Amino acid sequence: MFSEVYSAYFNAVAAILQETLEGYISDNRMIEIINKKAFAESFLSIIPALKNEEWLLINRNNQTPIRKPPKMPLTILQKRWLKALLADPRIALFAPDTSGLEDVQPLFNVDNFVYFDRYTDGDPFDDANYIRNFHIILQGIKERRKLKIDYSNRTGRRVAGTYIPRKLEYSAKDDKFRLLTNGGYFGAIINIGRISSCELSEEYDSYLFNEPCWETALTFELTDDRNALERVMLHFSDCRKETHRLDDRHYYVTLWYNSHDETEILIRILSFGQMIRVTSPDSFIDLIKERIIKQQNLLKT
Repeated sequence: MFSEVYSAYFNAVAAILQETLEGYISDNRMIEIINKKAFAESFLSIIPALKNEEWLLINRNNQTPIRKPPKMPLTILQKRWLKALLADPRIALFAPDTSGLEDVQPLFNVDNFVYFDRYTDGDPFDDANYIRNFHIILQGIKERRKLKIDYSNRTGRRVAGTYIPRKLEYSAKDDKFRLLTNGGYFGAIINIGRISSCELSEEYDSYLFNEPCWETALTFELTDDRNALERVMLHFSDCRKETHRLDDRHYYVTLWYNSHDETEILIRILSFGQMIRVTSPDSFIDLIKERIIKQQNLLKT
């Protein structure tokens, strides 16, 4: 079956083989390719599998027995999976190219899924004004243009200002997009669903954006069962992290996140069950205990 995790592996290894065919490739260059094509810590799995000849694609001298450049045409299963993803209203906001998939049946429908771990008041992705504002924001980010935004903040107060758009973020817990900006009143992180109007303004040449605030550190031990390492790297791809190998199956991970996202991080951590054991901070461990006790009490009622 098609896997988005292993697809990243396939593309990274294909790029490594391509350069190997063109000449010698160093271990450092392999890591560069993996960081670009896959996940930041994927080299922990890919490099040993290549260097130890587990995959029989490259030997210990970084040479390959393959004679022709690797090709990766899409299978019917992959095309059906892509067609299903493109039917998602969140992805449709980015107006992706669907050429070549016109006669392909989707692998599943969005309505096939029932979400139990997120709020039900998500963004109105099908709303015409929401779509218009979203497209203007995307245009502003791509063309490096300021945005005049009129929106309501979390207290319901109306705020208007000119902002420099930095990037868009999506919260799986809230099922909402938010815009990270600089300038304007409160500098702000603006929920797209709260924007009443958005207009393009003048271009800006350069701007020193404030770095995201990763003020909270979380550490945990990870047991790599059922590809848990790859799933953790994908699940927390939006967070800064450091990973250290303890042995073949265990890793020590330090994760930094914004305190505003603590509830969402808690839900993500709990989804891995016994494969993750949080070691610090004590305040986060207390949150886990409280969450588990609440779930036990719900089961009793």
